[in-house]
Amino acid sequence: MAAEIIDGKGIAQQIRRKIEGEVRSLRERGVIPGLAVVFVGENPASASYVRGKERACAEVGIETETLRFADTISEGDLIEEIRRLNQDPSFHGILVQLPLPGHIDSGSVAEAVACEKDVDGLHPVNVGKLCLGQPTFVPGTPRGICELLAHVGVDPEGKHAVIAGRSNIVGRPLAILLSRKARGANATVTVCHSRTADLPSHTRQADILVAAMGQPEKIVGSMIKPDAVVIDVGVNRVADSSKKRGYRLVGDVHFESAREVASYITPVPGGVGPMTIAMLLRNTVDAAAGRIGRSMSEAGIHGPEAESCS
Repeated sequence: MAAEIIDGKGIAQQIRRKIEGEVRSLRERGVIPGLAVVFVGENPASASYVRGKERACAEVGIETETLRFADTISEGDLIEEIRRLNQDPSFHGILVQLPLPGHIDSGSVAEAVACEKDVDGLHPVNVGKLCLGQPTFVPGTPRGICELLAHVGVDPEGKHAVIAGRSNIVGRPLAILLSRKARGANATVTVCHSRTADLPSHTRQADILVAAMGQPEKIVGSMIKPDAVVIDVGVNRVADSSKKRGYRLVGDVHFESAREVASYITPVPGGVGPMTIAMLLRNTVDAAAGRIGRSMSEAGIHGPEAESCS
């Protein structure tokens, strides 16, 4: 029996409708949530992501401004621009679109963003608080994955979660979230990566398998435990002359073979991607409302409310 497809797009729309109501309430109180997006260079994929974030903000009533800089901007000048945004009260959240040009250190840029405006959850203070289980911003993709699991009624407690990918924006924070001693967590977590020996022996043990290695269709059906829940984070362009644009999008999972084995699976596109944007909106609204951590606590993701990450 084929796996049930997890409709990330539909779930994200439900979340966005709720956020729209919260934004309306904030505006009635004189608070207009604002998000600044910093975009360096002209990467076509990044430009597409930025446009999607702009549209999503407009739909729910969040004011957004994208600051575009040439890829020749120096690291120092970019950090100065971010520091200016830190002082601008009209922006409650700041997002730096990745990747950055090679001459700019993304770690230094992430650290330059005020931690209370770090809606991507990449500031070292926010990363540390996530590790300690304290209220903070959670990166959008890991948080979105937790929301997807909750929505389809998959409780990670006692299950073996295998994450193929160790990035700072997906694999590592997701491992922390799923292994917490908390509702919606308590999983046993294995993190695999490009240097893992015999990757299939690990993935076949997974009750929950998350593919986030950035390798097109790396995970095939024979690598999946029967009835596992498969979450595909990858978005890869594969050449396809039959398509008008010359390529098609595929995930890190070979969808057709995986669907014959899994119990649930996310599609690409329309799975994790829309949830990532929805969580960005959620973090921005939480920042505007001065309630970092509260809505996460309501979702079983964190502890008590905190008004600041400082």
